Amino acid sequence: MTELTFTEASDPEEMSAYEELLEDAMSGNQIHFSRQDYVEEAWRIVDPILDNATPVHPYKPGTWGPDAAMNLVKGVTQWATPWLPGD
Repeated sequence: MTELTFTEASDPEEMSAYEELLEDAMSGNQIHFSRQDYVEEAWRIVDPILDNATPVHPYKPGTWGPDAAMNLVKGVTQWATPWLPGD
């Protein structure tokens, strides 16, 4: 058995990351924060993608996927269904 001992020795004059973040927020330093227009633009881009999510097609374990997957190879003449061990 090995015992691990951890001690955080820091300079009492040095602020922790959390203290520094609070200091920046209270003093108006915005370097660690996103502007509202940036956040709204990011949501404008991402929201339609989230609303238009790809549907989930359940299928039985041990198969090659749902029947809907066959639409991906529809019209492909060189497609061969892979052989499964035990078939």
